[in-house]
Order: sequence, then structure tokens, then C-alpha cells
Amino acid sequence: MINQKSNIMLIGMPGAGKSTIGILLAKHASKNFIDTDVLIQVNHGKGLQQIVDKEGFQALRKIEEEVLLSMKCVDFIIATGGSAVYSDKAMSMLKEDAITVFLDVPLDELQKRVGNFDSRGITKRPDQTFEDLFQERLNLYNTYADITVSCNRLNQDEVVDLIMEHINQKA
Repeated sequence: MINQKSNIMLIGMPGAGKSTIGILLAKHASKNFIDTDVLIQVNHGKGLQQIVDKEGFQALRKIEEEVLLSMKCVDFIIATGGSAVYSDKAMSMLKEDAITVFLDVPLDELQKRVGNFDSRGITKRPDQTFEDLFQERLNLYNTYADITVSCNRLNQDEVVDLIMEHINQKA
């Protein structure tokens, strides 16, 4: 049941605010916080874009899947990389003990937040635009989400409050 899950996993596009909201949510919910993008960077000693540039976007997706599958968390807020949803195996495993929250941010807002799309460490095909990536991932985010929070025109505190409200309604 959803109310027995100890973790909260945040999913969404790059620029959706998973890391920032995750930290605030961890403070609010008295849980630990982990950012899988940071884990990857620490474990590999280089940035996400460096991995994409040297090894390709598929390599970063594989690394992300390995990190996700190795996680054993209790009472954590988990901010995943935007491409975590490409691994059904990892998402299914994490969802066993996590409420999955999709931070739904409109495309135009994401484009403003991301800035330089080509230096962000985003796992995309070389021919893919940010809009193409958004459309491709939207269905995956909706597939895995237990809760979808429309973040349009909300500040960070309002998003955290809305997440907690949804979780408390499910409890």
C-alpha cells in the first residue's frame, strides 16, 4: 500500500526542480535526501556531461540504472536523474518502497530553467531536441507516477506543501 512506503522518489525532466524540492521535502518530512545525479558524479569522478561526451548518452543511462538498482534506502527522499524512467527494472524495484512523485513542469518553463541544453548532462540521442525529449519522457513519467504535481506557477514551498498534502491523503 502507498502509505506503508518509507521513501519518496521524485521524477521529472531536467530543470523540474527534483534536487531543490527534494532537499526542502526532506526537511519538511524529516527524511534523508539523496540525489542520484550527485551519486553518479561522485562515484565516477566526473560530471554527467563529461560522461555523455566521452562515453555516450547510453552509457550514462546504464550507469544511472546501476546506481538505482544498487540503492537500499529507508526513509529517504530520492531525486532521480531525468532519465531514470528509461529503466523499467530500476523503477519497478524502487517503487516497491517509494511513493513516486512526478514534478510536472511545462515545456516552456523547463527550457528557461535548463538554459544550455547541450552542456547539462542530459541523456538524449544526438538528433533529439529538448521538445522531442520532453514528449518522449512525458508518457514514462505518467506511467511510473503515483502522484503527479503540476508545478506550473507554484513556488518551491507550494510544491512541497502540495506533495505532502497528496501523500497525507493517500495515508
